[in-house]
This record gives sequence, structure tokens and C-alpha cells, in this order.
Amino acid sequence: MSAAKLKKIRNSIKKFTKNKEINSILVALSGGQDSILLIKILEKINEIYEKKLKISYIHIDHQWKSNSIQQIEHIISYSKSIYKNVIIYQIYQHNISEDECRKQRYHILKQHAIKYKYKLIITGHNKTDKIETFFQNVHRGCGLEGITSLNIHNEITDKLFILRPLLDIDKENIYWLCKKLQLPIWSDSTNYIYRIKRNRVRYELIPYLNNFLNNKIKSNIVSLIKHYHYENEYIKQNIIKLYLKSKHRFKIAINYHYISQHNFNLQIRTIQLFYLHNLQLNLDKKKIIKIITKMNKSLYKLKIILEDQHFIHILNKIWLYVEVQNK
Repeated sequence: MSAAKLKKIRNSIKKFTKNKEINSILVALSGGQDSILLIKILEKINEIYEKKLKISYIHIDHQWKSNSIQQIEHIISYSKSIYKNVIIYQIYQHNISEDECRKQRYHILKQHAIKYKYKLIITGHNKTDKIETFFQNVHRGCGLEGITSLNIHNEITDKLFILRPLLDIDKENIYWLCKKLQLPIWSDSTNYIYRIKRNRVRYELIPYLNNFLNNKIKSNIVSLIKHYHYENEYIKQNIIKLYLKSKHRFKIAINYHYISQHNFNLQIRTIQLFYLHNLQLNLDKKKIIKIITKMNKSLYKLKIILEDQHFIHILNKIWLYVEVQNK
């Protein structure tokens, strides 16, 4: 079984790199068993390609773990044993949330990949991470977009992709694959600190649900996420169609009269897309609903419906458009 799993992972990476014509890969290492397994798999693939792939490894250390230095030493020691270098980023901010840490990591990975012209970022996220992330996103009040955000692959830009080849394997299987391959596994004591929300989800919430409510909770959640993913993709396609039909041909404006004839959720997400696409503004749902409410009361009138430090948001008859504030 382990040989079949490894072959499946290798084939998925090879197929993706071939289809996207990728020859440069940046691999994000957490330092855990999933990272060590990734290194083993990718170095084997590179042997098959006769070292034609440019593969680099990167580790981002937030320095909030008491043993982060030892973890870095473990990563460097293993990389040296296979004659590879690891790029280390250290962040000196403390007392920031898990969510902020995650955003920082993705920002650094993206900027590093763009700067050094990598075409693919690979991470070690696995099925267990996917389930835990689902619960955390539900707790945060995320919508479909957040709940289904952890996919096997995503397109970051037209020249940069992210791939998570271990996403169909849980931590238990990764552990046994590492043991089978005699890989050095790092035991991270911070995984057992219960004030970290992810750890409480992993060691308390999921076991409780599994033991007392439904012993198939993990597989059911994975199936639910998959179902939500397809629903979200369908909704996104309709949002893009609605946006393209309602945007002004020449100005930064959108035909709200046309949008208002559609489902309320489509209205919210289409206007969010309008602001994001034209102004790089990621307005939250509450602010969008406030704008929609004011527009419904003032349709066909010329009225300023919102002002902030940078922009004036104006409704002019059927058009919502934006002007830059004069300094």
C-alpha cells in the first residue's frame, strides 16, 4: 500500500509539472514529517528527470516556538545529508494570531517565488490539515470561499501555481510512510500545547465527534468540502458572467440596476469583485451589504453613498462608480 501511495503522489506531481510546463519548484518546509516526505519524493522525481528540475527548499520561522532553532537545525541537517540548501526566513513579530502567521507565510512564499522566477510552490498540507482548517474556518465564520480554500492546486498568477500533493493522505499514513522509508522525523512538542486552537481541534474536538457522534466524521467532512468546492466554482462562474455583463465599458462603474435583479448573494460577491478587480479593495461583507442597502434606497438618484479616505462611492442613476478623493 505504501509503495502505491508514493507512486500516486509522484505521478500527480509529474503530471502537473508536465501539463503546466514547469521546470522550477519552490518547496515550503514546515519541518514536520510531511516536509521530510516531500523532500524524499521530489528528489526521487528529480532523479527520474535527470536533475533537470530546479528544486529549492524554503522554511519560514515565526520564532514563537521555544524549540524553533532546534527545528531549523534538524531541517538543515537533513538537507545537508542530501546535498541541498534551505532558504530560511525568520520573522521577529511576536504575539500575532495563527491566521496572521499563515498570511505572512503565503506572502513571503509568493514574493520569493516571483522574485526568483519559480513557476510552482509545493506545500506539505495533508488531509488532516484540510479537516482541521475546515473547523477553524467555520469558527471564523468563513463562507464557501474560505471553507474550500485548501485545494490540491491553485493558480496564484498566470505564471505561478501552488500544489499540495499530500492533500489526499492523512497524518497517520504520512507517519508510516516516513517510518517505511526510514526518514528522520521531527517531534514537535508545540503540537501538544492546547492553547493553540489547531491542537485543540486535532486532539479534542475531532476525537470527540468521532467517538460520540459519528465514527465517519473525517471522511464525511472531506466529502462535504469536495461538494462545497464544486458549488463554489459554479457560483464563481456566475459571478464573473454577471460582472462582465454589468461593468461599464470605459469607466470604473457597474450597473447596479442590472445586478439587483439577481440573487442577493450574487449581488454581494459581484460588487466585491468590482472593487477587488478595479481598486484592489477587499471589502468585507458587512460593508458591501451597507452599500447595497443605500443603493436600493437611492436607485435612479445621484447620491454619494459612501466616502472614505481614498475614494468617493457614488450612485448615478443605475451606475455605481468610484472617484478618487482629492487630497
